[in-house]
Amino acid sequence: MVDEILAFNKKFVEEKQYEKYAAGKLPQKKIAIVTCMDTRLTELLPAALGIKGGDCKIIKNAGGVVSSPFGSVVRSLLVAIIELGVEEVMIIGHTDCGVSHIDAEMMTEHMLKRGIDPDSIDLIKYCGVDFESWLAGFDTVEQSVSETVEMLRNHPLIPKDIRIGGYVIDTVTGELTVISKSQEGVIRSRHYE
Repeated sequence: MVDEILAFNKKFVEEKQYEKYAAGKLPQKKIAIVTCMDTRLTELLPAALGIKGGDCKIIKNAGGVVSSPFGSVVRSLLVAIIELGVEEVMIIGHTDCGVSHIDAEMMTEHMLKRGIDPDSIDLIKYCGVDFESWLAGFDTVEQSVSETVEMLRNHPLIPKDIRIGGYVIDTVTGELTVISKSQEGVIRSRHYE
């Protein structure tokens, strides 16, 4: 499959098909979107929101969640806000998400079946990685979106003038449901909980 992709890419470049996708690096709509890596959203999400290349920054991961207040999603958001002029963040979960109801025990069992050394898992746990939290799913997408929005609104490094809202997109129709209306962050305490 990768060979097919590489062959297509070579033809794409030779035929200068890239020209129709030209865009600047700064998001024209000054929006960053955190969403799931679900394949159904690849074309549906931009189409349903009326966005095109160059309009916004899209950060994708399993579940569209911020699982660590100082992980790669927050780092990406900070770069988008501080360096690229983002003024608003949309957290967009989706219906029928595969991350809901996964748990560390199930994930660990699958890792072991795939040949991951149990000593590696034990070492990672010993080094402080909380597998129960790190590999946890969620009960409802609405709850997950709300928790992520609140974490970001209260994050000590995200400027309080950034508007943050939460939404769920239907993976069939593209309909967007507001879970947490976009609003600026709150006045923060000195310590992050």
